Amino acid sequence: MRESLLTIPISEILEPDEGCPFCHLRDTLEQRTVEYIMGAAMMEPDVRIETNKAGFCHPHFKMMLKQKNRLSLALMLQTHLDELGGTVSARKKLFEPKDAKKRRISDINTGCFVCDKVDWGFQRLLRTFFEMIGDREVAGRFSTREYICLPHYDMLLENAPKYLKGKELENFEKLASDLILPYIKTLYGDVSKYCSMYDYRNTAKDADWGSSKDSIERSIKFLTSRD
Repeated sequence: MRESLLTIPISEILEPDEGCPFCHLRDTLEQRTVEYIMGAAMMEPDVRIETNKAGFCHPHFKMMLKQKNRLSLALMLQTHLDELGGTVSARKKLFEPKDAKKRRISDINTGCFVCDKVDWGFQRLLRTFFEMIGDREVAGRFSTREYICLPHYDMLLENAPKYLKGKELENFEKLASDLILPYIKTLYGDVSKYCSMYDYRNTAKDADWGSSKDSIERSIKFLTSRD
């Protein structure tokens, strides 16, 4: 398939042979957005208006704290807290619903600038993915990935009917199932092995744990899409 600015990110996530490709895509979008907001964009008035209103979720605050420029984060917190204080202290406006203030606080409490930007980019790249998946080479590369995590498998099944119809949809659903089922069996085997190693018959120093030692961590990542 001919490459373009839209297809390159999808091609890139199909290159590695480990992990869920859509986790890789999300992680890349998150990292680029955090680097963007912690850089020169922090001083752009229109961006600050958005961050003041939306704020950030805890996982993305943690990512921002890992960046070197703590002053950028402090400046964003300064104006965000100032706007939050104004929202909390604001009196009810004429003709406003009784719960208008509560809704505004809830929006701030559940909002996140990074999440919004990642979701926006993800949905557009997801559309490109479905446009590409009909290509035999792309489908072949997708089929050789290690697995799809459960949240992104659910996402694919939910969105596929928007872009694929008939036999194309049927083929894709089988392709996705063929990726997730073997990995579930692998995890089950490894977790079962891990449990069995606590049997008194397997407590010798040279007991073979195989690939079970990190099976708990791998299972959590598969089930949640997060480490």
